[in-house]
Amino acid sequence: MTKRQYRLKKRAESQAETRQKIIEATIELHQTKGPGSTSMADVAKQAGVGKVTVYRHFPDEPTLSQACSGLYFQRHPFPDPETWRRVADPLERLRHGLNETYTYHAETQAMISHALADARDHPVMQPYHALWEGAAEIILEAWLPRDDETALRAGLVLALSFDTWRTLVQGQGLSQNEAVALMERLMCECG
Repeated sequence: MTKRQYRLKKRAESQAETRQKIIEATIELHQTKGPGSTSMADVAKQAGVGKVTVYRHFPDEPTLSQACSGLYFQRHPFPDPETWRRVADPLERLRHGLNETYTYHAETQAMISHALADARDHPVMQPYHALWEGAAEIILEAWLPRDDETALRAGLVLALSFDTWRTLVQGQGLSQNEAVALMERLMCECG
């Protein structure tokens, strides 16, 4: 390897490290302040770099948010509702799905509470919303056919919601098992 190649390799490594520091700083700030309250200057300060450096790596906030959410969701993968199809019994599928969902909500609550408060309708949140819509459909499959599935679908969407989990567990002090049991009773009324 020539000296020039070595310097180019070191420079590329340094740029990658700086980019990673910026993303990590953004994740930390989004979890503590929220995306809406995080400026590029805040990110630069948290990462220990200049604002120009942040813009050199990420030309705008949507690009930075995309990188931040990509890494965050890579580290905190969504539950896989497709695996719930293995559970044939409707109540068991519901219970299994809610337990996985509520465990995920508990693990990601610092980020998701801020992200939903600041960016609920931001395009970066679309995969998050799509996941729970698809999860409701997978649980619903076990309950069909029904004469009127509208209330059942609405109940499932409500049961899987981060806001419902937060209200029941954090707001009302229910355990995860108690919250799941309450949602199960609601679904039995709807179904």
